[in-house]
Formats: sequence, structure tokens, C-alpha cells
Amino acid sequence: MRPLAKMPERRGIRRMSLGRKIVFGLSLLAAFAIAPAAASAQYWQCAPFARQISGIALYGNAAGWWDQAEGRYDRGHTPQLGAVLVLKAHKSMRVGHVAMVSQIVSDREIKVTHANWSLINGARGQVERDVTVVDTSAAGDWSEVRVWYAPSNGLGLTSYPAAGFIYPSRDDAAAPMQMASLETAAIAYAAN
Repeated sequence: MRPLAKMPERRGIRRMSLGRKIVFGLSLLAAFAIAPAAASAQYWQCAPFARQISGIALYGNAAGWWDQAEGRYDRGHTPQLGAVLVLKAHKSMRVGHVAMVSQIVSDREIKVTHANWSLINGARGQVERDVTVVDTSAAGDWSEVRVWYAPSNGLGLTSYPAAGFIYPSRDDAAAPMQMASLETAAIAYAAN
């Protein structure tokens, strides 16, 4: 008696059962749906994010931005839309923090858009839009501020020393990015 010939392996989508084709198709759809979300949910540091959305071309730790801006950008102690608020290094915040002014609510309250401040769903490096910042300085000169902290659902307990605001120049070719284009930037950044 002759041994039975081995059946050739069946490979490829054409030879898949209908059930497997459906599972395969759903898996592909899920992968394509998740990929952009994962890329846009990347980990952001505050300084690269502020540079990206404000057009202010400064680099390095946030605490160093104030000195770097001297002679290159106007600086001051009055919030303006698109300006970058610079927080000095302070206790556990050793490298400072930067955030772009997105709204002016009053002479003592603004909203900022920034990254890597609050823990969001247990993770750092997230972007927060229109976050409340309050001037707590005695003189009302924005030299000390409190910042909304999402995990406590309120203003944080700490008043942080602020250097002031860096104002974007009019001739900056890198105008502030729209938030929608940040999704594209995040995907491009994650791909590199």
C-alpha cells in the first residue's frame, strides 16, 4: 500500500475560511484605528511642545528659556495670547516648565495649553488644553502662579515662581501650529 501523499499547506487569504477572513479583516481594522491614536498619544515634554505650538524657537530645559530669549524675543510680565509662560526651576520641578497662553480670562487668570504637567489616566507626557493658571503674586505681576492639576480636579497647592512671558515675534516663519495639525506632527514625530 502506498503512503498517502501529504496535502500541500494552504496559505494566503484566498484559502482562509470565511470565519478566519472576518477575524483577519477585523484585526486589520482595529490596527488601523489604533495606530493614529497611539501615535498622537505620544509622550510630550513641555519644551518641545511649547516650541511646536508657539513658534518660539528656543531649546533645552524650560527653566533656561527665559535667559535664552533675551535679545531674541520680547519678554515681560503681562500675559498675551500665544506667549509662553516660563516657570522657574523649583523644588521637585528641577527643569522648570513652559506653557503657551491660549486664553486671557482676567488680569489675574489665564488659560494655557501645555504638556507633561498632570498625570492623565496615570501617565505623564500628555497634552492639556486651556488649563487654568492664576497669578498668586502679592504685586499682581505674574511672578508667582498656581496651575490647575487634573488629578486633584483643582488648582494645585503649590505656588510656582514664574520668570514671565516670552512673546512670539511677528516675523516668525514658524507661526503657532493649530491644535489639529499637532495630531499630524505627533504622528510624524513618532514615526522618526
